[in-house]
Amino acid sequence: MSLPGQLRTLLLLAGSLWLLLRPAALYAAEYQQLPPVPPTGLTAEWLIHDAARNRLILYLPGYHQPAHAYYQWVRLRPQQPFVISFTARPGLSLFLDNQLIFTATSASAHSLDLSRLLPAQMKAGSHLLGVWQPEGSPALSSFSSVTAPPAAAGGSVIKSTWAQPRLPGPQGESIFLGFLLVLGLLYGGVRSTYQSGMARIFQVEELFSTGSDQQSFLVKPAFTLLNLLLVLLFALSAALLLTAIHTDLQNLPLLRRFINVPESAIAARVLLYTGIIAAFVLGKYLFLELLAYIFDVQELVNVQYREFLRTTLLAGLLLPVILLLYIVFNDRLPGVINGAASAVIAGLLVITVLRVGRTLHHYASLFNLHLFAYLCATEVLPLLVLLRLIVFTY
Repeated sequence: MSLPGQLRTLLLLAGSLWLLLRPAALYAAEYQQLPPVPPTGLTAEWLIHDAARNRLILYLPGYHQPAHAYYQWVRLRPQQPFVISFTARPGLSLFLDNQLIFTATSASAHSLDLSRLLPAQMKAGSHLLGVWQPEGSPALSSFSSVTAPPAAAGGSVIKSTWAQPRLPGPQGESIFLGFLLVLGLLYGGVRSTYQSGMARIFQVEELFSTGSDQQSFLVKPAFTLLNLLLVLLFALSAALLLTAIHTDLQNLPLLRRFINVPESAIAARVLLYTGIIAAFVLGKYLFLELLAYIFDVQELVNVQYREFLRTTLLAGLLLPVILLLYIVFNDRLPGVINGAASAVIAGLLVITVLRVGRTLHHYASLFNLHLFAYLCATEVLPLLVLLRLIVFTY
């Protein structure tokens, strides 16, 4: 064979080999291996569904937007309990290979044995665990697992119920009790420093009095050092109670974009909620100034805000008592105590609005449609928003 013929043959062979290997090389470049299946327990790495390519990809919290559903591969073996613990809100559902195995009906912590919830038609091995939250995102940081060793011959297997609520452990209770102790010490320090001012603010009989002496607080400055300290103490009390009844303000999309605090970090959540509540109480004055300018009733702003501040601070004295009762009786009656705490918060919010409306009615009749619309814009609508976010979140 001549040299040109050999060269031509070599080129044909090289071209054929390149054509055969080209698709494999392209597929290898596009292929991204998923994280390996964990041999035991859950990992901190979750998967999300890529709808465009119809595949599961690794979820990166700082890169991907929060999703409603997250996935993870788990390995279930015969006679080996696979217990997972997590904090759930109503509607949170768990799936194994796209088959529903659990739906949370209340806001609490749960412990489930996946090996006992495995559908009969499924075999042991690797299965896809799905966590879906219809509103908001599930608390992925609260998911943990404990995989027990296989039972010996003739031995017993750990039993698990369908949905066994797991109440907050001693660590959570100790944090709440520690905050309550600090709160009591702060209230005692403020009271010993400002005895006359505290006695003037916290007089229940003045709330139901109509004399001129009752109006003395309404003509005093609202932004004093005592009032600022009491606002911070009220915010801390409300934050403790909201954290205890599992009202997670971080489900708000706007808040979640800027601050991300794990649900397991109780102290961090309490401090976060304290800042939000204090900012709301103090920022309401600017809100009232804006709407009073729009409705042309600037003369009512000071009286309205001072009455709102006095009623709020007085109602805040009940919050530590409610939290203490919640911690004591939550083990026995979790559903009843949770509902009672939410009802008390709703009642305090409604009473505050009614008290502000009653005070404004003494200065300007609310039978005037213009003033009634102003009261609805400044008090009633914010009340509905707070009830939706705080009380009826779950």
